[in-house]
Amino acid sequence: MLGGVRRALRVVAGLACLPYLSLKIAWISGSHLGIPGSSPLLEHRTMMIFANGLTVLMDASVLVLVLLLTRPWGLRTPAWLLAVPMWVASGLLVPIMAGFPLQLLVTALGGGAAGSSGGEADSEPFLHDWVFGVVYSGFILQGIALGALFVLYAKDRWAHLWRGRLGEPARDGARGPRIAAFCAAPLALFPVTAHLLWASGVDAGLNASRAEGRDAGFAVLECLNAVYLLAAVAGALLLVLRRPPSLSVKVPLALAWLGSGAVGCWGGWLLFGALIGAGDIGQRPTGPMLLTYAVHMIIGLLVAATGARFLGERSRSTA
Repeated sequence: MLGGVRRALRVVAGLACLPYLSLKIAWISGSHLGIPGSSPLLEHRTMMIFANGLTVLMDASVLVLVLLLTRPWGLRTPAWLLAVPMWVASGLLVPIMAGFPLQLLVTALGGGAAGSSGGEADSEPFLHDWVFGVVYSGFILQGIALGALFVLYAKDRWAHLWRGRLGEPARDGARGPRIAAFCAAPLALFPVTAHLLWASGVDAGLNASRAEGRDAGFAVLECLNAVYLLAAVAGALLLVLRRPPSLSVKVPLALAWLGSGAVGCWGGWLLFGALIGAGDIGQRPTGPMLLTYAVHMIIGLLVAATGARFLGERSRSTA
């Protein structure tokens, strides 16, 4: 039976989707609400419709996930059918939940205007400032409600998988997860270094738009990108090394889940946007930026595979 907490979270998640979905549907219908007349978005009508249609489907999937997490038939859903979209959703929402409030904080302290979570700062604004506040506030509420519902669901269905310590049960000696984790660690050196350099003011590798529009908010987001990478790799290494054995399994699983999602899903999304996007030469991602996105995606998949293998091992050992 659906409890009061779950019912309230379901309502919050549903209501939080409305601002974003309403704006996107309005834009698809031809409205310019929240879009300045000089916005580059208006120069590519077909691409705008395609991108908005895709993101409408993505945000609408949150409503489907909410039903899966709160209805009795959701407990019979195959694990992968729920885990994969939840991993993607958390990966896309966590950077916004962390980045946007920090951007607002540095703005309040005089560090620059809060804007896109990706740190893009164009010479011409592509959206009015209020759009970011409305949309990202909705995303934050979605993330809180969806995350809480998933934790409650996982506690009911998979609590045995994330209880106990790293040293329990004994490792099975599989080489695949260790290889994946040990590949992810050195791969992370390149994007971590790039993000920290960009955060510190280095222009090398950035396109003209980002290099010219950087502010304190951009530096915060670049530092967070490095944090996500380090969290993902740390989680994977802890899972395969099982050290320290007394550490709660929840810690590395949370690091691997959230870190790999933020790294892999945002890397894939930015790479996808770069491949299909339009804009002048100064707004297009450079080679180093594209390489960074690609490495993000690879690391995210490697760490996610490591975590999935670890959970599969624990499931068999506790069956």
